[in-house]
Amino acid sequence: MSIDVSFVLPSYRGANAAGRHVPLLLEYLRTVGLRHEVILVDDGSKDGGETQRVAESLGCRYLENPKNQGKGAAVRRGMLAATGRYRFYTDIDVPYELANIEAMLWYLDFKEFHFVAGDRTLDESSYYLHVPWFRRAASHVYSTVVGRLVAGGWFDTQCGLKGFRDHVAEDLFGVGRINRFAFDVELFYIALKRNYDIKRLPVRLRCNETSTVNVLRDGAAMVRDLGAIRLNQLFGRYRPLLPVQRTIDSSPRANAAPRKVTLHDQ
Repeated sequence: MSIDVSFVLPSYRGANAAGRHVPLLLEYLRTVGLRHEVILVDDGSKDGGETQRVAESLGCRYLENPKNQGKGAAVRRGMLAATGRYRFYTDIDVPYELANIEAMLWYLDFKEFHFVAGDRTLDESSYYLHVPWFRRAASHVYSTVVGRLVAGGWFDTQCGLKGFRDHVAEDLFGVGRINRFAFDVELFYIALKRNYDIKRLPVRLRCNETSTVNVLRDGAAMVRDLGAIRLNQLFGRYRPLLPVQRTIDSSPRANAAPRKVTLHDQ
């Protein structure tokens, strides 16, 4: 049986969060009638097998990195192991309201966008009122730098809810190299170089439990990774593995209203 939707959930010491929040995602996917798989990727938690036990008890696929490599490495492994026609990733605490998924699927399936991304800066989004002021300030500074220097005007590359058509996921994650938090920026950078069609959509925060970003430590590493992205491009490390299929305009707009999704037979 073919899989409609794959969800990749990276986890580092996230067994408790998975047990509380992943059942909500599973119930939602069953309710809307999508043939699905949820892949929990343990990024070297070393928790005595607790994450694996939770994943198996929920009926999720379980993958494990032998040591902690970073969120980007965990998401990449899950995306390349996924089999769904449409492939998403989000955080282990499923931080955004699940209604966002239906809108994203509509744009991937009916409108044939290659890549859909949550954008916390859109007027319809509800996010920044629920996070500390220093996180908001740091995010604004980083997003401004990224948007102007790397991501071609896309000012929210870090929202933890993104979806892709299957061949696009295989292409982007097949050549991606950044293992930690700047991997999202790398995805946008490569996708824009490919002229992939990207749709940004508003998101509403449901909970905010699992962020492990340290503004000073990780901020410096993320800036360093921005330089690595430009060098990777310079040395030809992002050459496409698959032919690029283009459909529609890729400018960063979010203007059309989503409809209830019914996946087309292909």
